[in-house]
Amino acid sequence: MDKVKLAIIFNPAARGEKARSLEEKVRSLTGPDTPLITSRPGETAELARQLAQEGHSTIVAAGGDGTINDVVNGIAGLDVSLGILPIGTMNILACELGLPTTQLEQCWEIIQGGFIRSIDLAMANDQYFVQLAGIGLDALAVRETDLNMRKTIGPISYILAAAQIIGRPAPRLEICFNERETMGGCFVLVGNGRFYGGPLSFFPNAKNDDGLLDVLVFKHQGYLDIIRYLQGVLIGNTGHRRSADAQSASLPLKLFFKFSASGLIAASLPDRALASTR
Repeated sequence: MDKVKLAIIFNPAARGEKARSLEEKVRSLTGPDTPLITSRPGETAELARQLAQEGHSTIVAAGGDGTINDVVNGIAGLDVSLGILPIGTMNILACELGLPTTQLEQCWEIIQGGFIRSIDLAMANDQYFVQLAGIGLDALAVRETDLNMRKTIGPISYILAAAQIIGRPAPRLEICFNERETMGGCFVLVGNGRFYGGPLSFFPNAKNDDGLLDVLVFKHQGYLDIIRYLQGVLIGNTGHRRSADAQSASLPLKLFFKFSASGLIAASLPDRALASTR
């Protein structure tokens, strides 16, 4: 692939000396002729769109899932490709795609080789996502995770935030699938791939190129309920069982949500809720 057509957006989860070390590693791979731009918080999507409009045919996200999601939101609808150099905390999408997440050299070779595959692109609250969206517990945990703590202890910071939220009154959700079937619960995970929160396969039957989203609807949010759900994930027993506490389904990419006011932080419109996307 022509290096002139490549541009790299560098936005690592780490900061300080570790970030400088990662940037040097990326630069040693890509060489001096490939543009490498370090983005600041909040500017990644616009920067990606600008680079695409300047004629770069592949925008490489050098970072984690948050960086990838920002780049995707910048280039969606444009005739450009996404490249991934996984240097984030979790690198869930890279795992989903089978990229060697601990071998940046191999990831760079894949990008240079021009190996391209198409995957589905979904949207929640006017934001595109390629891997996961969460309504309720997941979204609140993402919002309330302290940024500095996340940089220091990584995914554990999210678990600590979730543990605090679980003790609060849970919202009641009504989910309507394609304006037909309805299902009730208190929090929802929507997967465009198998993995959530690392190598945990919450959606074992999901494929990110089949035009479907896999949806897990959780009826309860207590500590014992969460433990039971996680046990089901670990033994591969999320299933498509309508009688289970954690219900799941595969469906085309269209969902509508209605929420009770109790225990929910809502966005500006009554039929929308705080949603995390990545």
